[in-house]
Amino acid sequence: MAEAESISPAAAAPVKAGKMEIFSGEGVPLTPEAMPFEGVDESVMAGFAKLMANGAVEGAGEIVRCLYRESQGRFSVCYGWFKSGAVLPRHSHNADCVYYVLGGELKLGAKVLRKGDGFFVPADHGYTYEAGPEGVEVLEFRNSADFHIRFKGNDDAHWERMAKAYRENAASWANETMPPSDRVAVAK
Repeated sequence: MAEAESISPAAAAPVKAGKMEIFSGEGVPLTPEAMPFEGVDESVMAGFAKLMANGAVEGAGEIVRCLYRESQGRFSVCYGWFKSGAVLPRHSHNADCVYYVLGGELKLGAKVLRKGDGFFVPADHGYTYEAGPEGVEVLEFRNSADFHIRFKGNDDAHWERMAKAYRENAASWANETMPPSDRVAVAK
C-alpha cells in the first residue's frame, strides 16, 4: 500500500505576515460596488420592484456596513442591523462566513438565535433569516475581503413575505433609531 504524500512545512507556500491594522466602528456602506450582486435575473428584478412598491428604500429596514477589509484580501468584518421583522432575501456569498448576534434576535429556519449566539454559513450556501421583534444586530466575519451576494431561491411567496415586512413595518422602522445593543446599554 502506497504511503500518502505529505507536504513538509518547509515546502508549503509561506503566508506573508501582515501588520496590525486598526479600523473604525463607523465602517463604510456595503454598496453593490463593495459587494457585487450576482444572480440578478428577471424574477429578482420583479422581486425588487415588488419590495419598492411596498415601501422599500435603502436603509429603511436595515443598515449594513463593512467595518474592515484586510489589506491582503484574506479577511473582512461587516456589521448588520436589521429592524424588527425584516426578512432577508435568500442569498449566498462566495466566502465562508461566521455570524455573531450582538443584540436582539433572529429566526433562522426553526431556530431562534439571541445575543451571544452565532452560525456558520459555508461559501455558496443559500440562506435567509428574519429579524426578531426588537430587530437584530450581527457581526459577519468572512474569510475574504472581496465577496459577492448571489440571489437564489426567492420564489414569489418569499418576495411577498419580504414585501409584507416592508408594508407592515415601515412606519415603526422610522422610529427604530437605536439598535438593540444600544437600547440595552441605555436601559441599564
